[in-house]
Amino acid sequence: MPEPQLATTSLGKSVDIHRPEGVTAPAAPTVLLWHGSGPDERDVMGPLARAVAARGVVVLVPDWRADAADGGRAELLDSLAFARDHAAGGRLVLAGWSAGAPAAVGVALRPETAGGWRPAAVVGIAAQYDRPARTTGTVLLDDLTAGRAADAPVPVRLVHGTQDTLEDVAYSRKFRAALAEHGWEADLTEIPADHAGVIMTAYDPAARRCRESRDPAVREAAAVTARVIADVALGV
Repeated sequence: MPEPQLATTSLGKSVDIHRPEGVTAPAAPTVLLWHGSGPDERDVMGPLARAVAARGVVVLVPDWRADAADGGRAELLDSLAFARDHAAGGRLVLAGWSAGAPAAVGVALRPETAGGWRPAAVVGIAAQYDRPARTTGTVLLDDLTAGRAADAPVPVRLVHGTQDTLEDVAYSRKFRAALAEHGWEADLTEIPADHAGVIMTAYDPAARRCRESRDPAVREAAAVTARVIADVALGV
């Protein structure tokens, strides 16, 4: 894959733009992929972003900081505005890992967060959904049970590792059931991976961050995550 193009949002946050081989304009479906709560960790999502882009999808990975005064809301929504401009009205999917997952799904459940706009679909990876989402400030499970979610549901795809000891797969199972109960098209794909492995990385205790994994088993499992995201973006 070619090296990602570096861009900047209006708030000055860096964005990596991963394009499929041979694509130089926004001619392919676009995914906005949010990292977790580690500050400015777009590099952590690089392995997964490259794997998705290799399937024919443009992937935007912005930095954001969960330790900002607003929990990262302004930076997340600013990156969404950047992605919407970049996609130029084409198919745009939101995806996120860990804390980025409820942030992404929250925009679909509460479109007023983005001025009434809804993504074509959303993908949530390895997360809890019973805590306030960084974009909406509300708990997604509460939004569903209170009937305050969007009245025009979009497809939701969840991916979770069965070996995840930080965010148990039971969280995604519960959320998928709640979505289905309230009329949302929701699927859950479970893979043999831990919290880092689900995005093709391994946690490095010395660096206190995730690094790309070269373990064939990790890469094979996370390739499923990439396929789910790409299929959703391509409308498969």
